[in-house]
Amino acid sequence: MKTLVFAAASAVLLAGAAMAQDVVRLGTEGAYPPWNFINDAGAVDGFERELGDELCKRAELNCEWVTNDWDSIIPNLVSGNYDVILAGMSITDERDQVIDFTQAYTPPDPSTFAAMSSDVDLTSGVIAAQTGTIQAGYVAETGATLVEFATPDETIAAVVNGEADAVLADDSFIKTALAANGDLQIVGDPVALGGGVAMGVRESDGDLRDKFDAAISAMKTDGSLNAMIVKWEVSSKW
Repeated sequence: MKTLVFAAASAVLLAGAAMAQDVVRLGTEGAYPPWNFINDAGAVDGFERELGDELCKRAELNCEWVTNDWDSIIPNLVSGNYDVILAGMSITDERDQVIDFTQAYTPPDPSTFAAMSSDVDLTSGVIAAQTGTIQAGYVAETGATLVEFATPDETIAAVVNGEADAVLADDSFIKTALAANGDLQIVGDPVALGGGVAMGVRESDGDLRDKFDAAISAMKTDGSLNAMIVKWEVSSKW
């Protein structure tokens, strides 16, 4: 009897493990509108929520959403806390050495400066950027003083509060910030950075990458991806 009970329990555990493996966990930041944010109901929302749900449907995958701070989003993918990064992440050579990327689902979104005054010095002033972003890397290579913050909202607050002269971030995020902070304004010229925005996966998960690649290609072909890009105003169309 004990043998039968143990066998039944083992079967349940194995079935549970198999079901867990069938769930693809999508990791996002939940703090970068309009790409991803947490809505009033406490759920992940935004362009990448709609896109991720559609890609999982087309790839016939059972997906769930997980939120993670940006500064540890790649290490926690590698360590297995989730299976995919879907968080406005631009393709860069440095990141590609650690994880693998699908094809880009949006073209590069220009990076834009915002400040409280039009006469700020972007070449030698204090520029805020989110830690671990392509914008932070860009500012670090200029003559400006880089100040990094863990979250996008903190970069905006630094400018509003006078801790920084300007902030550099994706144009779509800056426009969202301008709508919420009437005194902010776009300054300087946009900067072209990164190789487009894509899903990040572990280098060992080639099959998963290929499934999402096929779904992205299908959405590009039928025009639904461009329609979604236009709806959320995250970048230019394909």
